[in-house]
Amino acid sequence: MRVPLSWLAEYVDLAPGASLEDVHAALVRVGLEEEDVHTFDLQGPIVVGEVLEFVEEPQSNGKTIRWCQVRVAPDGEQAADGGDAVHGIVCGARNFFVGDKVVVTLPGSVLPGPFPIAARKTYGHVSDGMIASARELGLGEDHDGILRLSTLGVDAPVGTDALELLGLNDAAVEINVTPDRGYAFSIRGVAREYAHATGAVYRDPAAQHETADAAADAFPVEVRDDAPIRGRVGASVFATRIVRGIDATRPTPAWMVARLKLAGIRSLSLPVDITNYVMLELGQPIHGYDLDALQGGIVVRRAAAGETLETLDGKVRTLHAEDLLITDDRGPIGLAGVMGGAETEIGDETANVLIEAANFDPVSIARTARRHKLPSEASKRFERGVDPAIAGAAAARVAQLLVDLAGGTADAAGGLLHDAPAREAIHLPDGFVSERIGVEYTADEVHDALAEVGGVVTRVDGGFDVVPPSWRPDLTANVDLVEEVARLLGYDRIPSVLPVAPPGRGLTRAQRIRRGVADALAAAGSTEVLAFPFTTDADNALYGSADGAPVAGVRLANALDASAPFLRRSLLPGLVQVARRNLSRGFTDLDVYELGLVFLPEAGRTYGTSELPVGWKRPAAEVLDTLNEGIPAQPRHAAVLLVGDRVAKQPGVAAEAVGIADALDAVRRIARAAGAEVEFVQGSHQAMHPGRTAEVRVAGQSVGFAGELHPRLTADADLPRVVAVAEVDLDRIIELADEVVEAAPIGTLPAATQDLSLLVDAGVPAAAVAQAVREGAGELLEHVRLVDDYRGAGVPDGAKSLTFALRFRASDRTLTAAEASEAKLAGAALAGERTGAVIRD
Repeated sequence: MRVPLSWLAEYVDLAPGASLEDVHAALVRVGLEEEDVHTFDLQGPIVVGEVLEFVEEPQSNGKTIRWCQVRVAPDGEQAADGGDAVHGIVCGARNFFVGDKVVVTLPGSVLPGPFPIAARKTYGHVSDGMIASARELGLGEDHDGILRLSTLGVDAPVGTDALELLGLNDAAVEINVTPDRGYAFSIRGVAREYAHATGAVYRDPAAQHETADAAADAFPVEVRDDAPIRGRVGASVFATRIVRGIDATRPTPAWMVARLKLAGIRSLSLPVDITNYVMLELGQPIHGYDLDALQGGIVVRRAAAGETLETLDGKVRTLHAEDLLITDDRGPIGLAGVMGGAETEIGDETANVLIEAANFDPVSIARTARRHKLPSEASKRFERGVDPAIAGAAAARVAQLLVDLAGGTADAAGGLLHDAPAREAIHLPDGFVSERIGVEYTADEVHDALAEVGGVVTRVDGGFDVVPPSWRPDLTANVDLVEEVARLLGYDRIPSVLPVAPPGRGLTRAQRIRRGVADALAAAGSTEVLAFPFTTDADNALYGSADGAPVAGVRLANALDASAPFLRRSLLPGLVQVARRNLSRGFTDLDVYELGLVFLPEAGRTYGTSELPVGWKRPAAEVLDTLNEGIPAQPRHAAVLLVGDRVAKQPGVAAEAVGIADALDAVRRIARAAGAEVEFVQGSHQAMHPGRTAEVRVAGQSVGFAGELHPRLTADADLPRVVAVAEVDLDRIIELADEVVEAAPIGTLPAATQDLSLLVDAGVPAAAVAQAVREGAGELLEHVRLVDDYRGAGVPDGAKSLTFALRFRASDRTLTAAEASEAKLAGAALAGERTGAVIRD
């Protein structure tokens, strides 16, 4: 919200000499965050001038300029720049006449840019200043010709300071308005907050305009809401006023144009500018209709199937059943609280105006604005909550301005439908505020602070009953009142106390493990990424199913990207896109990982049918259970992707490309950080390279896969042929891992090492042979590692030779060679029983 200081000063007494920084500081004290400051960036001398005469001089370049004589000071007086009263000025515009009053920027002045003005020789003359256009002054976008003061309805003596005359010496502060403080989207609300911060006298602008006498037949209005959202009727207040005989072509006064410009709103026409002005002033959005274009009375209702509406932006919109409409006898004429319709738009020919000031349901307006991607200044205020008690005063203010500035005549009576529920009292027990804030506030301080906010405070046994003001829909509970007391009495009174964390409320075991997994992968050189959780149905079917069986997916009702409307079943599609994007930008060696949720719905089930209850209290357990039933299973997975070289080529060192071994190592790191023992067995997955895929198991149960992507997929994604990937169900690993991990003792006695070479069928996994050797050798075997897989001369066709390095150690004695050999042969024997392996001679 941008707040011009001159406008703010009409309703609250600013401190003498208060600067923009001072006003910002005061508003920050009551919780309104500063954003920026805005000025017209003009420096004088800039004065009113009168065109005395001009000569048109065609130029060789085809352009015609005017050599003008402009009076910039009264006769006999010196100009503001110290020069003569009449200045010679070269001007390229041709939209002015002799006798016109114009704005002259004299030498020494500065226009936005900055663009300093000086006397300079041009087109054979010395131009002693410049005649300014509206855009050069920052008043609008018109740059086709210079600004004639008569078009603004302004007349002033020659030499008058134009900055003060046109309001160009004003400035504005910009504040950030949080969603719960919609009242601050108005001069009225900000002025009240400045008064809270400084104790200055506040004058409510709404109280300065008397509401017209309400008459049922002033203009027929009816609210028919047969399908209210969350039980709230779409329109609770609807005020109307009629002003007849306006001249819509009259210029908007310069002071109003300047204030609107500083507030960030472009001047369009006098009637539209007046409605925008009152919206900014009071916080009540206003809409004006061409009364003669209306057919019958107004009905507020929900849209019917198939209805359309052409809005003021010229677009024809297909309406939704939840959309709240303003209609007349012909049908829709406006999207309530969002944007009016083109058929009843006020134009230059409009003579009679119907003014609407209503109060619409915030949820309904917010949904409509988002559904049609049509944010507006009106919807921004309605969706945060507008004061329901101000509609009549706002309509009266618009009527007054149309009478004063557009020459209209206001009807004495106005229509008013008012069905807004009365605010209920909130009980605030004695001591409640002090207990929550940690400051000993007196009862009088609490009473005065809440009364200053605008509440009706009544003393009762044991505390206060407080009826919140109509403009504060965010005050619904006693804790909200606590915040208001702390805010108004000063945050600086709250002591800085370091809270002591209660025991047993730290990170859960799962949270600690997840952080440990992320740390382990990052410590190994992997980079964490966060990919979008949205994907295609084809990617879900490819990566979310190992064998190609059909899978269910969660389709979003309002997807951000229509080409990827499904929630992911796997993390790998996102990592593939990350790799593709980075490789296209020249990053050839990648090692990335992600820890994130996947969404695994059951086939045939519909999710997301329950609505989250609105309120400040925690929903009951049964409500949460119902909500959880509408959510698909969302396990947390961990996935890694590696591409390029693991070791970069450098002098004396050959490059080492990534492969399946790197994917397996990443899974080992994940399992080690989770305290789990992991094993790999030969696996298969439709998205993976046949023969280079491992199934990951923990405690005998499958928890994921690792290996290399199928070459066809890497080619489709413009990736190198070898892309190592792994994906595991981290939640399942944590569940299967031992809660207490016991560290193995370090052996202090000498170890005995031996090798074991076994001949086995080529189709037998080496891991199965190693497992059998490990079990058969017994507790003396400390470590087993595959060191060679040989297939060639000396090995029968269809077989392979596997060589294992074995390390034996006893905890209580030095092993003899015979004991080690006996254990080795026992392992070989069990491997022979399970896999058919025989010792190679």
